[in-house]
Amino acid sequence: MVLFKVKFTFQKRVQLAQSLWRLCWLSILTGALTFALGIYLKCELKRRSEVMDNTDIHLVPNTLIFVGLLSMLINFGGVKICNDSLDLAKFPRWKGYVEPYLISASLFTFLMLFASLLSYFMRGNLDASLKIGLKNGIRFYKDTDTPGRCYQKRTIDHIQMEFQCCGNNNYRDWFEVQWISNRYLDFNNREVRDRIKSNVDGRYLVDGVPFSCCNPQSPRPCIQRQITNNSAHFNYEYQTEELNLWMMGCREALLTYYTGMMATIGTSVLLCYVLQLGVLTGLRYLSIATEAVVGQENPECDSEGYLLEKGPMETVCTIVQALKDKFNFNQVKAEPAATEATPTEGNKTDK
Repeated sequence: MVLFKVKFTFQKRVQLAQSLWRLCWLSILTGALTFALGIYLKCELKRRSEVMDNTDIHLVPNTLIFVGLLSMLINFGGVKICNDSLDLAKFPRWKGYVEPYLISASLFTFLMLFASLLSYFMRGNLDASLKIGLKNGIRFYKDTDTPGRCYQKRTIDHIQMEFQCCGNNNYRDWFEVQWISNRYLDFNNREVRDRIKSNVDGRYLVDGVPFSCCNPQSPRPCIQRQITNNSAHFNYEYQTEELNLWMMGCREALLTYYTGMMATIGTSVLLCYVLQLGVLTGLRYLSIATEAVVGQENPECDSEGYLLEKGPMETVCTIVQALKDKFNFNQVKAEPAATEATPTEGNKTDK
C-alpha cells in the first residue's frame, strides 16, 4: 500500500525543486553552525580540563563536530539532486543512487537527534567529572613548583573570580586541605609548628580561603583568614557575613554554566534535525515524481510522488533483505549435479 501519495504538476515539481534547493543550502549553513558549536564546546571543556576528571563529556562536542561535517556533505548531494531534477537529461544518472542516498541520510538524521538528546543527558557525567576534578584542583592548589601542576593555582583563582564561587561545594572545602605551600610557612613560628603537629597527616590547616574567594561587593575589607573566629575581627559575625565571601560552590556554578550551554546547543541541533527531516521528505517526493516522467514523450506531464511504496514494516523488511543479499559474500552457491554421460549409438554398436 502506497503511503502519502501526492500528485505533482510540472509547475509544482519545479517549485518543489527550487524550494528544496534553498533548504539544502540552509541545511549546509546549519551544518556549519553545528560544527562550529561543537568546536566551541570542545574548546570550553579543554580550557578547564584541569578541573575535570574524565573524557566522557567530550562525547558531546565530538558528536556535534562529526554531525556538522556529515550534514554539510549530505546536503551538498541534495543540492545536486535538486539541480539535476530540473534537467531530465542528467537525472537518469542518479537512478540506483537516490534511494541509498536517502536511506543513509535518514540514518544520519537520527544521529543528529542523538547528538541533540546527548546534550541534555550529559549533566550527570559532567557533575561527577567536576566533583572529582575540583577536589583534586583544590588539593594541588599549593603545588606551584610541581611539574604538571604549576598552573593549578592560577586556574582555580580564575574560575573562582570568573564564576563568583568558592571551593568545590562551598568555602569550607578550603578548611580541609593545606592550600599554603610549605615554602611560605615559617617553621620557626610556634603557631605554625603546633598546627602541623596537631594534624595526623602533618598538614597546615587553617580556617582561611584564597583571595579569589573574596566578594568585592562586601562593604568591609575581605576577611579571608580566621573566618570562623569572631573575636579575631572587630564587629564580625561569620555566620551573618554572607557578603564577605562567595557562597556558591564552583561545582554548582560550572555545572549551571555548562548545562545551560549544552541545552542551548541541543535546542539548536534539534531545530536542525527538524529542518533536515523536512528536506529528506521533500527529496523523496521530488525523486519519485521526477523518475516517473523520465523517458516520457511529454516531460511536462503530471506525475505522482509518495513517501513509501509499501507499509512501514514491509519497507523495513525489504531494505533488510536487500542488505543481506548485497553483503552476504560468504554464501557458497550450490552447483548443479553432474549428469552421467549416456552411451552413444556408436558405442552401443561397438559393444
